[in-house]
Amino acid sequence: MKQVAPYIQRDISWLDFNYRVLQEAKDPNVPLMERLKFLAIYSSNLDEFFRVRVAHNRNLLRIGKKTRKTLGFEPADLLKTLLKKVNEQQLEFSDIFFEQIIPKLHKAGIHIIRRQEMTEVQRLFVEDYFFDHLLPYVQPVILIKSKVRPFLNNGSLYLTLDLVDKKTADQVTAIVKVPSDQLGRFIELPSEHVQDKYIIMMDDVVRHSIPWIFPGYDIIQTYSIKLTRDAELYIDDEYSGDLLNKIQNSLRKRAVGPASRLVYDRAMPEETLQYLMRVFELTEFDLLPEGRYHNNSDFLGFSDYGRKHLKENPLPAIPIVELEESPSIFEVIKERDHLIHPPYHSYEAVIRFFEEAAEDPHVSHIKIVQYRVASRSRIMEALIKAAKRGKQVTAFIEIKARFDEEANINWGAKLQKAGVKVIYSMPGIKVHAKMATIIRQEDNGYEMYSYFSTGNFHEKTANVYSDIGMFTMDSRLTQESIRLFNYLETKDRSGITFEYIGIGLFNLNSLLDSLIDKEIKNAKEGLPARIILKMNSLQDPVMIKRLYVAGQAGVKIDLIVRGICSLVAGVPGISENIRSISIVDRYLEHARIFVFENNGDSQYYISSADWMYRNLYKRVEIVVPIFQENIKQHIKALLNLQLNDNVKARSLNYEEVNQYVGDKTQFLTRSQMETYLYIKRKESEVLFQKASEEEDTGVGTEKQIEKI
Repeated sequence: MKQVAPYIQRDISWLDFNYRVLQEAKDPNVPLMERLKFLAIYSSNLDEFFRVRVAHNRNLLRIGKKTRKTLGFEPADLLKTLLKKVNEQQLEFSDIFFEQIIPKLHKAGIHIIRRQEMTEVQRLFVEDYFFDHLLPYVQPVILIKSKVRPFLNNGSLYLTLDLVDKKTADQVTAIVKVPSDQLGRFIELPSEHVQDKYIIMMDDVVRHSIPWIFPGYDIIQTYSIKLTRDAELYIDDEYSGDLLNKIQNSLRKRAVGPASRLVYDRAMPEETLQYLMRVFELTEFDLLPEGRYHNNSDFLGFSDYGRKHLKENPLPAIPIVELEESPSIFEVIKERDHLIHPPYHSYEAVIRFFEEAAEDPHVSHIKIVQYRVASRSRIMEALIKAAKRGKQVTAFIEIKARFDEEANINWGAKLQKAGVKVIYSMPGIKVHAKMATIIRQEDNGYEMYSYFSTGNFHEKTANVYSDIGMFTMDSRLTQESIRLFNYLETKDRSGITFEYIGIGLFNLNSLLDSLIDKEIKNAKEGLPARIILKMNSLQDPVMIKRLYVAGQAGVKIDLIVRGICSLVAGVPGISENIRSISIVDRYLEHARIFVFENNGDSQYYISSADWMYRNLYKRVEIVVPIFQENIKQHIKALLNLQLNDNVKARSLNYEEVNQYVGDKTQFLTRSQMETYLYIKRKESEVLFQKASEEEDTGVGTEKQIEKI
């Protein structure tokens, strides 16, 4: 009997990924403040998951049964599974926070206290704080079933109160806002000891102040709640109409979208919960019990109060001195291709690429794809400066980048005002390619310089997202980058072909298919056959089946997948030749790297694309080949460090999901730390070699080495 290829539903796999974040929070080897940070990241991730994925699955419930049959699954069953897993994780979250993190903070002299634990001095401070700052923001409302139903802001904190009217003895339920979005979540209290810090959360300040908010009532109990709303924009996939206006209109609706989750204190009585469900018209699929506090993503802004020893040791970004301090970055790129690997490398070289282009009188054109960008961006400012200096600057702006739509629209307006030619999204697809090309007039005519990356042009996330980028003037790549920009500008695909770069909606899938087919053929012929794939998510059923086929043909496959992995590795008879791991550590693994053995002549690619259905069929993505041998060897070394990680790597294999990989009694390899040290050595070697080749600049080079 033929075995059915195993497949993990994407949302279930995503919850497994978020649990890996939670594992970092409970790991006693992780510094305390970093553990708190991972709790915050877990919480932030879960908020987005409910606003997008759970909202999506809830909406599937609304369609007819006949339509749902085409889905291949029952949304109600999936939602039950998801909520069960989340509930289990939330119990563990509470245990980590209250039983591990809070006591350890206490030992370190940081005391997060409740109102009952306040001293008299602290109590008076809190009461003054309430009247001086809080009172205008609390928005108290007594609920009267369907007659009085306040609108709860998305993601805002509220207290629901069980009260008794002192005159009538009637019991009522009320809502009070916790205005942490206006005034901050954590309030430092007076302390008798300078070295000790006492912190109270805004939630408990409001709890303490209820008698002044509802003076005519006795308080039975208070419970925290939070509502998250559907974040889908529901933009029709049509190829006509004003897409920019559609997005702007949809953004206005996002804050008032339908409820996708009511988070509530699990200590809340069932009677109170049922009352809230009736008032806010919620179903069982909208409910998620948590602990006493919600919006734990706020702990991303929690101060270390000078306890630097409770955080990871800093890893200063390593400068690429050749690119950052040479007289001309273009002359350096002309010598050879250059790899950059932020946040290990400084991002300054990418910024300089654009800032020098803006100043250089020989640069005539700058073209860039903008998917996500920092709110304060030197790169965008460089584009504005270049346009004002008369250069032809073109920016393709993807305004369907979820949660960055408004920021991208704002930047688009600024760029247009400065004279930049701005091209907005194409309806029906997303442009996710990460690339830029600069055209420069030189002695031999026009030369082109391109930058291809796995990550966005975002100076802020470049400090925490681990990505790979490459500067090149190889005409095989720069010519094809211009063809892609021509398509983005004209929307005309006729006559446009690509030989070297894989481009989504053009040749990306056929390129990947041919590379996998070649490995299958080599394996069947007894030749070396191996595939290494590093990406954020692997979900597309077609590509997963192709990998199963390759593994069954004898191709050795290594997967490094940070997030969703719907492929099940290590299953006897199906995927025993496939090994899959995930690495979660201080930096977010974001690079996409594909390696194919090719009978000893390995082919290396960097890409903007994960192997999800949306990336492979609904987006303009890029898969860029690496031609220079030294860069191939550099990437090979980085991948080997990750494949040998036995500190932060977790297995995604059959029956081993999220188990830590490796023998801790052996030499410990924490790949992110080893990557930092490897890159530091490599940059030093480059400068030492340069010093030996250029004796006249030896002293200057020694000073540059000192920076590294």
